[in-house]
Amino acid sequence: MSPHPIDYADHWWRNTVIYCLDVQVFQDSDGDGAGDLQGLVSRIHDLADLGVTCLWLMPFFPTADRDDGYDITDFFAVDPRLGTLGDLVEVIRVARSQGMRVIIDFVMNHTSAEHPWFRSSRSSRDSPHRDWYVWRDEPPANPDPPVFPGEEDSTWTRDETTGQYYLHHFRAHQPDLNIAHPAVREQIERNLGLWLELGVSGFRVDAVPFLFSDADQHGTQPAGTDYDGAEHLRRLQRFASRRNGEVALLGEVNLSHREQLDWFHADGKSAGLQLQFDFVSMQRLYLSLARKDATPLARALRERPELPDASQWANFVRNHDELTLDKLEPDELEEVFEAFAPDEGMRVYGRGIRRRLPTMLGDERAVRLVYTLMFSLPGCPVLFYGEEIGMGEELAVPGRYAVRTPMQWEPGRGAGFSSAQAPSLTRPIVEGEFGPERVNVADQRRDPDSLWHHIRRLTTMYRDAPQLAWSTLEVIGVRQRAVLGHVARGDEWTMLALHNLGDGREAVRLSVASEDGPVTLTDRFDGQSITIDGTLELELEPYGWRWIDASPADAVITRV
Repeated sequence: MSPHPIDYADHWWRNTVIYCLDVQVFQDSDGDGAGDLQGLVSRIHDLADLGVTCLWLMPFFPTADRDDGYDITDFFAVDPRLGTLGDLVEVIRVARSQGMRVIIDFVMNHTSAEHPWFRSSRSSRDSPHRDWYVWRDEPPANPDPPVFPGEEDSTWTRDETTGQYYLHHFRAHQPDLNIAHPAVREQIERNLGLWLELGVSGFRVDAVPFLFSDADQHGTQPAGTDYDGAEHLRRLQRFASRRNGEVALLGEVNLSHREQLDWFHADGKSAGLQLQFDFVSMQRLYLSLARKDATPLARALRERPELPDASQWANFVRNHDELTLDKLEPDELEEVFEAFAPDEGMRVYGRGIRRRLPTMLGDERAVRLVYTLMFSLPGCPVLFYGEEIGMGEELAVPGRYAVRTPMQWEPGRGAGFSSAQAPSLTRPIVEGEFGPERVNVADQRRDPDSLWHHIRRLTTMYRDAPQLAWSTLEVIGVRQRAVLGHVARGDEWTMLALHNLGDGREAVRLSVASEDGPVTLTDRFDGQSITIDGTLELELEPYGWRWIDASPADAVITRV
């Protein structure tokens, strides 16, 4: 059931357009080669023009800088290379003035090994911070596998000072916090409280299943102590909501759709995460693109469960990490690798691709089709910086950093990102076909046929029809295997969407009928209308699409 219109503002996260960016590669304001918060302030109007309504800032905290800011040395401060707390408040203020909220990364699954807490913890078994981390005399018999195979052999590392092993699901220089420890839980609430007081509207919660794993997996809790990770998350959500009634938690939960439900809403209790990324549908999308067959994606969307009223799917094509494909079967994974990452250097961790969409697909028609499809689905769209202009990756940059290169604002040296010389830049700028001479914001803003303008049109159409975000989804089994057909329904509103994932023309025939008589169909892209009572016949260009409003809204649309 769609919410009453008065709930739209209260549930802002249900139809927001999220834009993820890394401050250090977005805009340099002082010419030192690194992006900063003042640089971001100067670009907020560009994002407002694009139609963004929520900024997601990747970590900007002090860091040991061995994992792009995710190895944090102080959760309560801003990295001085990026600015100050005052600069962050200015980002939030200016964003608000442009109709945008700001959410930030919440990364308290682990700290840097250089964090004062861990330095204290490893100094002695009697350290007051000892139990803030997870220590054992020996690793468990069946430890969790490392998240980054090839970079780590185990999730447990022996520390020579005390002779015990500490847990790190990620890298050895990122020890896991003991989330079940009361003192750690207190620090988490203090940390959330700080950023909420400064004006953030929510948090992207990193690695949720690891962060809120039950303590009995670690074997560190005293006898008689119970810890329920899901209940802890609900407690944090209630805490954050008391501090800021509009707060939203966006969770990274790379599990099956059914398992994700536990993190949205469990046992009839209050919700934990308001939003979760739809990893399953994203991965199936790439399998469909590789096969030019919509069937895998259609199956995933049919299996996507209905959510509680205050919850929402976050739809995405690409994020800041590798393009993970771990939910595909081994033969399916190999299909996607062969199609989009044929060289071993394009792959990472045996499960992911370190490329951006335009270089993978090699056809801008297909790129536009994919984003159009993303915006047509119930949920809220999430863009990774540079997607709006079709940025590519720089494979000479190692690992995940290949897709985290400086934003390309203008042609020429520094790409409008920085006036510094190339050796001083935080990261190299993309070269070649996808470099700033050919791919940049300035040129595309002047070209009404550019990808930037296409994304802008999609954000406008999405925001003009808020019913789309929280509509129900009906997948239609059309006869053309390359075509995904679905109907989105809200209260007194219905939209038919057709997307051709193939490079050939497709003729689609559908039955359209209503108990109230003929149905008026209006194309949302060109505004043309037709009235029919029977069979709809239309043709889709290669990688073409149609969004069609149906009136009356009770129209039944099925394949012929």
